[in-house]
Amino acid sequence: MPSSTPATLNPTVAEVTQRIRERSAERRALYERRMADQHKRGVHRAELSCGNLAHGFAACNPRDKNELKLMNSANLGIISSYNDMLSAHQPFETFPETIKAAASAMGSTAQFAGGVPAMCDGVTQGQPGMELSLFSRDVIAMSAAVGLSHNMFDAALYLGVCDKIIPGLFIAAARFGHLPAMFVPAGPMPSGLPNKEKARIRQLYAEGKVGRAELLEAESESYHSPGTCTFYGTANSNQLMMEVMGLHLPGTSFVNPGTEMREALTRYATEQAIRNTEPGGDYRPFFKQIDERAIVNAVVGLLASGGSTNHTMHLIAMAAAAGITLNWDDFTDLSAVTPSLMQVYPNGQADINHFQAAGGMSYLFRELLGAGLLHGDIPTVFGTDLTAYTQEPFLEDGKVVWHEGPEKSLDEDVLRPVAKPFAATGGLTVMKGNLGRGVIKISAVAEEHRIVEAPVKIFEDQNEMKAAFESGDLDRDVIVVVRFQGPKANGMPELHKLTPFLGVLQDRGFKVALVTDGRMSGASGKVPASIHMSPEALDGGPLAKLRDGDIVRLDANAGTLEAKVDPATWAERQLAIGNLDHYHVGLGRELFGGFRHLAMRGEEGAGVFGGFEADDLARQQGQISQEDA
Repeated sequence: MPSSTPATLNPTVAEVTQRIRERSAERRALYERRMADQHKRGVHRAELSCGNLAHGFAACNPRDKNELKLMNSANLGIISSYNDMLSAHQPFETFPETIKAAASAMGSTAQFAGGVPAMCDGVTQGQPGMELSLFSRDVIAMSAAVGLSHNMFDAALYLGVCDKIIPGLFIAAARFGHLPAMFVPAGPMPSGLPNKEKARIRQLYAEGKVGRAELLEAESESYHSPGTCTFYGTANSNQLMMEVMGLHLPGTSFVNPGTEMREALTRYATEQAIRNTEPGGDYRPFFKQIDERAIVNAVVGLLASGGSTNHTMHLIAMAAAAGITLNWDDFTDLSAVTPSLMQVYPNGQADINHFQAAGGMSYLFRELLGAGLLHGDIPTVFGTDLTAYTQEPFLEDGKVVWHEGPEKSLDEDVLRPVAKPFAATGGLTVMKGNLGRGVIKISAVAEEHRIVEAPVKIFEDQNEMKAAFESGDLDRDVIVVVRFQGPKANGMPELHKLTPFLGVLQDRGFKVALVTDGRMSGASGKVPASIHMSPEALDGGPLAKLRDGDIVRLDANAGTLEAKVDPATWAERQLAIGNLDHYHVGLGRELFGGFRHLAMRGEEGAGVFGGFEADDLARQQGQISQEDA
């Protein structure tokens, strides 16, 4: 490992970390006590009765049964998001056998503890199924918990990639924080149709200039093989953040599936997970690895890379599961000192494979550590700090070894040094004003489009906007407001259908913007969009006070969002009542009524689990009743 030490920590990074630590002190201490208590109670099969244990290994082969009876070797629990319909998850089909063979070679065992659902926003976008998407994160966490609840395991391997899967698996890992955790990715598919051409065809289709056949052909050439989609949306943001938090092996995030290197890294991850167990001699439980420093690293990595806006909610929910209170102001302050170092679609035309070839994670680590923007002293699944993550993996005689990565970017159109960033800041900020609080990502928004003042046109369903666009009603300066799209209203779907139409209007020379209490894609693009508005309209949020024709000013540079309505008139206005019945039945949506009822606000993570230790502390202090908890 390199002997060099990271630079002195940036003062803002240090200050934000300290305030998170202080803000979280009581709940974090309670979380750590709970994890330590669970460890003392026993973390694996030694605590099971003979009948329990016999059920736990009844299906194993004779060799594994003997190992499991002896109690002195590690048993790994595999939690996987495998399915063969979705490209990102299909490669995981073969991982369990690879893991079991690697564990056996180490004198240990591995069992498939359970599968978790994995849905794809790319399939469900614009469809009713999208309204289950955000809540699937919490279903995934619970599904993983069911698999691990058998208490047969000394560590867990989490096999996942995409949008809600990694946050859900992380939440589960945090609640089973007494176990060491290793996150094992599958990697992105090889590059297909260039992103610029894909975007061009999509826009032509939105304008009616090409048909569905041409559109389908372009999409098929883009998403064409096993692996993660190659644009830089939520899925690839997940992988980057797992590595920045030290939950991946160094350099493992963006290796293509089906390669010798991918399989070798999976074997090595298994071996390292065994070494990280108590029987392996170097016990590294999740709860001692992930603290506020790792969470801040994840935010900085997200900002430096121009990552997904979805993580302004996911990271808050993930941090809460580990007893840490993160908020949007932390994102804004860190964004102000984090330079933009990557331009991968939609922030540029390159894809994630181009980023990997230009220097990838090892170079990004080198730059961020050298600038003091990451906590280099966090423990990782690979070592005692992040210094090893400036290295990248190579195969020598079929085995993985690590060598130092490039010291210079191999393509500065894709990946740049801190001294020469694409932008001085991370391009993410909180929007504040009389319409509530939201977030905006401007890394792909040109400077001339960042301030819009125009009349609003209000919709309560994204499908309504298509008709307005086609009729010409939106051929003007306009701020499109799509409300009643929050977690309580309909599960907070990503409003994918809006993007092409808004892009066309902008290209026609109009000043346009979007304001919504819903979500946009992790690949939000060139139109300014203040999203995740909180409180949501159904929860008494001020978006419900807006009326068609009201003038709204969105200033992404200043972080302000204001309805230019006389204050007295504004105060007297009644809240609109959305027509939500059609959102709540069909394609299983009726099964999620309880989730909608329990959902927290976007800035609280939009989850259904409450505040974990924070709620317990509030009950102890008499601040909330048992019924409200």
